[in-house]
Amino acid sequence: MTTTRTGAPVAGGIGRLCRWLLLLPALLLGLTPVPAHAAPQAPAFHVIAFYNGTWDAAHISFVQEANRWFPATAAANNFSYTSTNDWGRLSSITPDQYQVVLFLDDAPQTASQRTGFERYMRAGGAWMGFHVSAFTTEAQQWPWYYDEFLGSGNFRSNTWGPTTATLRTEDRTHPSTTSLPATFTSSVSEWYAWQNNLRADPDIKVLASVDPVSFPLGTDPNQSWYSGDYPILWTNTHYRMLYANFGHNAMDYGSGTTLSSTFASETQNRFVVDGLKWLGGGGGAPDPEDPVSGTSAYTLVSGANGNCADARAAATANGTAIQQYTCNGTAAQRYRFTATDGGYARISPAADTRQALDVVDVSTADGAPVQLWAYGGGANQQWKPVREASGRYHLVARHSGRCLSTPASAAPGVQLVQRSCDGSAAQSFGLVAQS
Repeated sequence: MTTTRTGAPVAGGIGRLCRWLLLLPALLLGLTPVPAHAAPQAPAFHVIAFYNGTWDAAHISFVQEANRWFPATAAANNFSYTSTNDWGRLSSITPDQYQVVLFLDDAPQTASQRTGFERYMRAGGAWMGFHVSAFTTEAQQWPWYYDEFLGSGNFRSNTWGPTTATLRTEDRTHPSTTSLPATFTSSVSEWYAWQNNLRADPDIKVLASVDPVSFPLGTDPNQSWYSGDYPILWTNTHYRMLYANFGHNAMDYGSGTTLSSTFASETQNRFVVDGLKWLGGGGGAPDPEDPVSGTSAYTLVSGANGNCADARAAATANGTAIQQYTCNGTAAQRYRFTATDGGYARISPAADTRQALDVVDVSTADGAPVQLWAYGGGANQQWKPVREASGRYHLVARHSGRCLSTPASAAPGVQLVQRSCDGSAAQSFGLVAQS
């Protein structure tokens, strides 16, 4: 005997028959029961945003808005979002912890923060910065960041007051801009101009700039732009990075009332989301669409001199030097990548995949030579292929965080070494599939 919710007795056989009749349509349609609770999907990548949030009401408003918008966007796009005003965390941050770093309204100020961030980027980390993250009048205090990484140098001028602008998409092949139209209207912002000519820097790729139809840009005649070239979105091809000039809301400073939203432009938001997916998809490891696979053999071609990584005398024995040599398509120059974990791989000669590229004596020093040695799972035998915007890779040793490097000389027969990652062509390798 069973009982209904109201307590009326129902014969057990009749109850089972009713449940069967209710289930019958689903069975006839070939449907299967849906689990009540599906297991949560692991985030595809992890983002950490650094902010100051203590000066200029317009910047504070942007930070508050960003810290509402990004968590919702993360949930909809399967990544995690953490925000913090503890910039000291940059001192020891790694790409394994967070695949993308955001600077919302400031930049690192202490030596340890700056060193930690530069190390993070050279080790294959990714970065997106907004508006004030590039502002400085003292670029000489951190030339790597302001002159090399961003390419912008010192702040030169700004528009006032905050307005929308018509932006022209200059490169619609970059992963962050493939969904953008030829021109689009930005959200409201104050706009910055820079001391350095970004277009004269061979490492900088401008993705979008102010379209001339925007002029005059600004509402104060004394702080408006009437003509000229003003990049708004760009990337540095030696790093996985994006800079966006926007991030300043319009404000009624008297009442502290926010008058605009940085995330009001759906098209502009598309750049942010697609950009984050590109940055996070790197994560220090090859993108899903990248050519690195475990079934192909590759030659490693130096971006500095066009030579190939070569096993000396085509040997595979322990201690064989890995040298640079004129590319010749022989077995001595063919390598296979076998994934280990965390985005790392062992790089083995195709002629004997039991061997691997090995940093001699597990050294962590600059200049330590690279050889072949029987693979034993050592961290000095694992390398992280980090894809560059150019399509080439730098290869980061797991035990030391240093990069595989060709020598300054282009002479054949000189052994490859590990050196501190510096974004140079000596550490940039084209991976050319051979089979």
